[in-house]
Amino acid sequence: MELAQQNEITRLAVRAAQLMLAWGAESELVEDVGQRLGVALGVESVELSISSTSLVLTTLYRQRCVTTTRRLRDHGLNMDMVCEVQRICVMAEKGLLDLDQVGRKLRQLKPKTWNRWLVVAIIGPSCGSFAYLFGADDTAVMLTVLASCIGMVVRQHLAKGHFNLLINWAATAFVTTLVARLAAMVWPTPDAEVAMAAAVLMLVPGFPLLNAIADMVKGHYNVGLARWGQATLMTASAAIGITLAMQLTGMGWI
Repeated sequence: MELAQQNEITRLAVRAAQLMLAWGAESELVEDVGQRLGVALGVESVELSISSTSLVLTTLYRQRCVTTTRRLRDHGLNMDMVCEVQRICVMAEKGLLDLDQVGRKLRQLKPKTWNRWLVVAIIGPSCGSFAYLFGADDTAVMLTVLASCIGMVVRQHLAKGHFNLLINWAATAFVTTLVARLAAMVWPTPDAEVAMAAAVLMLVPGFPLLNAIADMVKGHYNVGLARWGQATLMTASAAIGITLAMQLTGMGWI
């Protein structure tokens, strides 16, 4: 194997790992796919070190090492991208893709996104279902649906403008809680507090918390703690937005 070929294998393996980590895969899976892809393309072994902000990958072929580093940039959650990278790895292992084809497929990967209004239409009834499960009456359920739909529109608009995630979470929680409270003034209901609580459940960072626990259980404490810290800050930002809305309207939860 020529040095140039080993360099290209190293770049492709670290690119695959970088994509998976950026789109929300857990560290153990990222490490596994990076190593398997490198070996499938022809090197003897792959060593991968993952931190909260970077990847360091080394390929070994006949006592010749090539090492590269990549900075990590969080792109959010997209399991479709993670599955596509895994599919490319499996196809390379089966001999269906060569080095050039793997590189081309990785470069052609683009995240698929749902229509924003379809997402709003799904989020509203979802939060309304939580309110119903919490024992709210029909009016409170409808208020929850209204507030969560408006909050989701705000969240999408801020995300499109590339606002800081924590500002996004705080602003979305503020608007959602404020809408739920003002709507309860127009359509009074004894379960207004339930509507306020259920409407902001779309901001619970469940996936980051699960990934954080999975990483720490499997020994990736650095990345796990970073993800846990991010999820904690997101929760705190949402709490700040909710508190500001409650203070503004002079109402809290009993």
